[in-house]
Amino acid sequence: MSEGHIAWTWRGKSVDLGCDTRGRGPTVLLLPALSSISTRAEMRPLADALASTFTTIAVDWPGFGDRPRPAVAWAPDAFRDFLAFLLQTRGTPFATIAAGHAAGYLMAHAAAHPGAAGQLCLVAPTWRGPLPTMMGGRRTAFRTVAELVDLPVIGPALYRLNVNGPMIRMMVAAHVYADPGWLAGARLAEKRAVTNARGARHASFRFVAGELDPMATREDFLAAGGGLADPTLVVYGAKTPPRSRAEMEALAQLPRIASRVVPDGKLAVHEEFPVPVAKAVQEFLAG
Repeated sequence: MSEGHIAWTWRGKSVDLGCDTRGRGPTVLLLPALSSISTRAEMRPLADALASTFTTIAVDWPGFGDRPRPAVAWAPDAFRDFLAFLLQTRGTPFATIAAGHAAGYLMAHAAAHPGAAGQLCLVAPTWRGPLPTMMGGRRTAFRTVAELVDLPVIGPALYRLNVNGPMIRMMVAAHVYADPGWLAGARLAEKRAVTNARGARHASFRFVAGELDPMATREDFLAAGGGLADPTLVVYGAKTPPRSRAEMEALAQLPRIASRVVPDGKLAVHEEFPVPVAKAVQEFLAG
């Protein structure tokens, strides 16, 4: 594996992003999910499973990752702009694999720019953040709290309530990993380190509050899926939480979209069960 970085600027702020390359063969871009504990490292097991067939490039998203991040009021435009920048500067990949909210951003870009991202593999695709999903929609208070997190003193305190050990374990057991004991020991320590990176709170809490959602409505999500001209695969785990699974099933039923349900796994099925996900991806791309 070779480690590198990508320098990017948004609204006058310089952003340094991690980038890992491994394997050999046609290039496949790997885009991790957006969450308080997500980095390009979550794509490492999948990259390992694909390394004999493809050259994989896993990239962190602005505001996320394991490196210090600028204090920015992150917004969806940042992620749209970064994805466009990435595809323009790195060239069109053979395929792009995107997880969670990254899949939503990829769908929107590919619908507007057919062919720009190669073939599309959407892993547990989502469009709505945790709080709006649990509450059945957005609330004005979510944005207010997200903005409070930017403030000194009160901001770090609010953020810590969201990413303390018990909260992380509860979150991942309910929504992220099928085996509650999977995230323990060194894995848990690595995830906790991500939450402690300088500037982590600014994007993390906005994601939770739904302020970084790639689409505003379910109709927008399905419209983007219906507008895809590139070959597209949707992969998700059999234990995906019901509300999220309903969105994935609706997307998978659209014309011209192939789908595969992995026997186990929740929202991080690509990290916890990389081999069956890689098999589904390889079979799709070989076809």
